[in-house]
Amino acid sequence: MSLCPCGTESEYDACCGRYIDGPSHAPTAESLMRSRYCAYTLVNVDYIGDTHDPKTLSNHDPEQAQKWAEDSEWLGLEILSVAGGGADDASGTVEFIARFRQEGEEHEHRERSDFVRRGERWYFRDGKVLGPMTVRSEGPKVGRNDPCPCGSGKKYKKCCALA
Repeated sequence: MSLCPCGTESEYDACCGRYIDGPSHAPTAESLMRSRYCAYTLVNVDYIGDTHDPKTLSNHDPEQAQKWAEDSEWLGLEILSVAGGGADDASGTVEFIARFRQEGEEHEHRERSDFVRRGERWYFRDGKVLGPMTVRSEGPKVGRNDPCPCGSGKKYKKCCALA
């Protein structure tokens, strides 16, 4: 047995495998998101298409999905947030980062995906690719006339501010 690529630390058959290979359907938007990521790692484009909302299926390009899946070495999935998408919800949103390597270079695909439940099944409706996360400095802001934080003894404006 092997661990599921979706990052839950569960065995594949007990995790996404039961949705991808078996008769079960993902019970939540997050579990569908995880299984779709797993399908990309397995280059199972049929599952990607089968779990796409029939109302927006025209937005799905199976050939492009196949190429991306085949050309990528999948490195991991990180779920950033989940809104709705539970067993009693009609819709949900999952924000995630999928990490992968192509031609020796590592990349991050950050997306906010919308899911919809039709009957007892969840479907991927649409996704919005997001830019990289903003990193903010947690330290105090250095003023021009403050001592330089590098420890030189000079004012910031005459030292590191010039760099």
